[in-house]
Amino acid sequence: MAGASHYSLPLPAFDKPVKVLIVVAPYYRDIADNLIAGAKATLEQAGATWELIEVPGALEVPAAIGQAWRMANFDGFVALGCVIRGETTHYDTVCNDSSRGLTLLGLQGACLGNGILTVETYDQAAVRADPADQNKGGGAAAAALHLIALQRRWGGARGNVGFRPAGDQTIQLAQGGDRA
Repeated sequence: MAGASHYSLPLPAFDKPVKVLIVVAPYYRDIADNLIAGAKATLEQAGATWELIEVPGALEVPAAIGQAWRMANFDGFVALGCVIRGETTHYDTVCNDSSRGLTLLGLQGACLGNGILTVETYDQAAVRADPADQNKGGGAAAAALHLIALQRRWGGARGNVGFRPAGDQTIQLAQGGDRA
């Protein structure tokens, strides 16, 4: 699209450390490496620390993020990979199901950026992954950082909802006389 311009929000600032997990499916290693480079640079620019894990394919990315979200102490997640259309409908399944899995995690509260490229050709992927060009890895990291910032903004302590404060260990059952 000649003449089109795109706006990117400035990166958020954090007063407490941010720890992000980058999950990548490295099927196309050079594409994955560029996505990772862009994500790392963006995270470091915002002062975030990161860890990196690899999974076999794009379908495993949401599962790995879901496990880490439930069992680890990461503030956010960056999903990276590349799916290039082939001759079968497998492309549609991988694109739709990996995206759906990530979206469901996000709707449940996981702060994540989706940088899984879904393209027609290798050349399209190369342009999108290149940190000096479209930098979709960096964009996914920025998305995760913005969601972390929102969660921290809105994630303050909530009041008790019908329960006693945690320090009160007294349990009182229904009032009434002795049952005989």
